[in-house]
Amino acid sequence: MRYAIISDIHANLEAFEAVRAEIGRLGVDKVFCLGDTVGYGASPAECIEGLRDLADVAIAGNHDYGVAGLADIRHFNAYARRAVVWTAAALGQPDIDYLSGLPLVHIEDGAIRMVHATPSDPGRWDYLFATDQAADEFRAFPEPLCFVGHSHQPGIFEIDEGGTVARLGDGHAAAGLREGRRLIVNVGSVGQPRDGDPKACLCLYDSGAETPGTAGKPGKPGAAGDAGRVEIVRVAYDVDGAKRRIIEAHLPQALANRLSLGE
Repeated sequence: MRYAIISDIHANLEAFEAVRAEIGRLGVDKVFCLGDTVGYGASPAECIEGLRDLADVAIAGNHDYGVAGLADIRHFNAYARRAVVWTAAALGQPDIDYLSGLPLVHIEDGAIRMVHATPSDPGRWDYLFATDQAADEFRAFPEPLCFVGHSHQPGIFEIDEGGTVARLGDGHAAAGLREGRRLIVNVGSVGQPRDGDPKACLCLYDSGAETPGTAGKPGKPGAAGDAGRVEIVRVAYDVDGAKRRIIEAHLPQALANRLSLGE
């Protein structure tokens, strides 16, 4: 099976359409979204409509729940709060109901856990950046593979049988799911990358691949016993078009500017 996993579209229609086209080109069997379809960007209704058509499963992010009134936005920064308020006013009730009905966790085939933030407490909206944080999170789930989003910074963490955690790569990483080891994969952001690369992110997981790449070097032969391959894929999109939409919607200029910088 080939899966595409996306997250943090953030109402960026130009980025979403580019990623959707890339998913079609890759020929996947299922598509999953890890939350934050809305927030920051100026096309929330269009992105919700497109996601409902594209994704087999979608879960909730903090901006989704914030717009639906299910998350406290007082801790959001000023730009994020303004975008949440604008989005809630821009959406109709059916879209609000869709966001409020999204679950916090999805487990696929008993082997793949998916959350927006962290598996230990999905509703706290904590971030996962470092290997020591990943070590704590590995103790929170039994599955061999967990996909997360939220930080907008793609990366792959691996834990071996002895409990040692390593970061295998970042924005263009690929790794094999090796016997006796487990992975946490941050799939990055479709609509607002924050790793210094403005290109949109998606993650491709091929559960039947036997020759995964090594970090940053997809396609190199892997070891015998590898049971799947994950790869971070970057997709160029019309950044200027997305910025124009934000400005025309009278959302904060800073939300447009950051798209060019990938931050």
